[in-house]
Amino acid sequence: MSTGTGPGTSSRVTVTVNGVEHTRELDNRTTVLDLLREHLGLTGAKKGCDHGQCGACTVLVDGRRANSCLLPAVAQDGAEVTTVEGLAAGDELHPVQQAFLGRDAFQCGYCTPGQLCSAVGVFAEAAAGHPSHVTDPGWASGQGPVELSRAEIRERMSGNLCRCGAYPHIVAAIEDVTR
Repeated sequence: MSTGTGPGTSSRVTVTVNGVEHTRELDNRTTVLDLLREHLGLTGAKKGCDHGQCGACTVLVDGRRANSCLLPAVAQDGAEVTTVEGLAAGDELHPVQQAFLGRDAFQCGYCTPGQLCSAVGVFAEAAAGHPSHVTDPGWASGQGPVELSRAEIRERMSGNLCRCGAYPHIVAAIEDVTR
């Protein structure tokens, strides 16, 4: 296994992050999370477990939520990535950001960026009719929007851990946006 930076160990990668195209020469082992934090200075997505188990690094890749710590940047060449920094429209917060503020759905704030991006992904998944583990088993994927009940929200957000225990506020904030 080569650990150097010689021929074959790096690649030119172009990704659009929050609407801005970036091209970088990256070590092939660089994750999307490291690209964001170390190469682009976007520190909203957090490095929590580095194993895809906590959700602190969740971003949207081509509109779908993903654990950026598990994604090799070279495999995302040409992708569109949205981070927590890209959710707001200028000074106007995204509705889920506003709901998190209104419901005090954060404590220390470490998990909040991943929670916010995951919630935005949840809205898209439900709108597209993708069922979850708690969706009625008779539901056919794509048959129409899935109603985001409290159980649906809890299940769909279960990959995002909050060590402070703000879960009731997080679920309530997401529920507020669905109304």
